[in-house]
Amino acid sequence: MLEVSLEEAREPTEGDGYAVANLDGLGEGYGFRKIRSELAVSEFGVNAIVLPPGIDTGPHMHERQQELYFVHSGRVEIAFGDDASFQLGPGGVARVDAATERTIRNHGPDDAVYVVIGAEGGYVGRDGVLPEGDPGHPRPIPGHDQGE
Repeated sequence: MLEVSLEEAREPTEGDGYAVANLDGLGEGYGFRKIRSELAVSEFGVNAIVLPPGIDTGPHMHERQQELYFVHSGRVEIAFGDDASFQLGPGGVARVDAATERTIRNHGPDDAVYVVIGAEGGYVGRDGVLPEGDPGHPRPIPGHDQGE
């Protein structure tokens, strides 16, 4: 079994049908971390943004692409063209339709990191399958301390 440490997974690592990385290995400083291009994602757009305190992105919208925002760390305000705004912390998510104006603001004292996933085209549906003979039930990880 190939095992890769956190340090080794910082830079994109590709295998047969997958790629792994760490956001810190995809760039430095503020702005975009190009997840799509670095991991060769071909079915949807995906980037991470590192937004410093006291900065907003300015308003924008899209012609076709619906977006999903996921706050990884820090706190952001997402403001919409209808004057509604929402505070999102770690784990916060927001779906925004293409033509909806949105602005992201970091009012917090720390950097905010959020991931944006965008696509246009539609939902595939549940198409997951299990490997032959796998019952698909959760199971303990061998050698992992279960708190006993």
